[in-house]
Amino acid sequence: MRRLVAVDWGTSSLRGALIESDGQVLEERSFARGILSVPAGEFPSVFESCFGAWMAPGTLCLISGMAGSQQGWREAPYCACPAGFGDIAAQLEWVEPGRIAIVPGLSVDSGGVPDVMRGEETQVFGALQLLGLDNTRLVLPGTHSKWVTVIDRRVTDFSTWMTGELYALLRQHSILARTLPAGDPAPDASAFDQGVGHALRGPGLLNTAFSTRTLSLFKRLPTDALPSYLSGLLIGEELKAQTLQRGESVVVMGAEALTARYEQALAQLGVSVQRVGAGATWRGLRAIADTLTIA
Repeated sequence: MRRLVAVDWGTSSLRGALIESDGQVLEERSFARGILSVPAGEFPSVFESCFGAWMAPGTLCLISGMAGSQQGWREAPYCACPAGFGDIAAQLEWVEPGRIAIVPGLSVDSGGVPDVMRGEETQVFGALQLLGLDNTRLVLPGTHSKWVTVIDRRVTDFSTWMTGELYALLRQHSILARTLPAGDPAPDASAFDQGVGHALRGPGLLNTAFSTRTLSLFKRLPTDALPSYLSGLLIGEELKAQTLQRGESVVVMGAEALTARYEQALAQLGVSVQRVGAGATWRGLRAIADTLTIA
């Protein structure tokens, strides 16, 4: 097994880790050099300036995320689900054969409508390694949340939910924006729970979202509690669509504050949570590299 430079190259950020053959992370680096900041043709030079010192002879580099999109370094075609470590390793897009490769994203077709992910698949595979799981459901909350089903260590299905983006749109550009505070007050756990509960019981977001305004109008929620309430409504709506069963367990991955909110919301459904941090990306890329070496 070779020393690995693991890179997560997203839309707005670039981070990497130097990983020993035994999986030990030797060093990490982060840069504000997402793909949108890199002019066409300059990906090699940006990579060299950020990680060139790590690329000693015999070192392998695997890059996940939006570097493999049409706007990235080189397009890496999506790998169709169901897919596991071996499928991903077999479809790497080699920038420099045997030295630098881009990990493909995943695609799935549900009822004739495609869905895609790029970067999250590496986090999922890393979580399987970290938690020792073969079968599980995972949620990766964020601007576009991903719900993922894994069976026999293969991603069999997933779906995308625009929860974070819709929150931002309602927060900034809807009639609700006139009621909500301009700044970001401290989270209100009680208001968040109230929003989750109303979403779970209500007929749907097109109806329940307006309650953010009316609860303020009738002074049943203070202004500073409204963002937490709206967040609860949206996350509750997302959870309601997942047909979760009481007693089920879900793996939640992402930023600590956001995963804590999902854990709080899932508790209303009697669903337990295992949380995984940012290290899952490095573990996933290491696992893909090891599969490639074995192959």
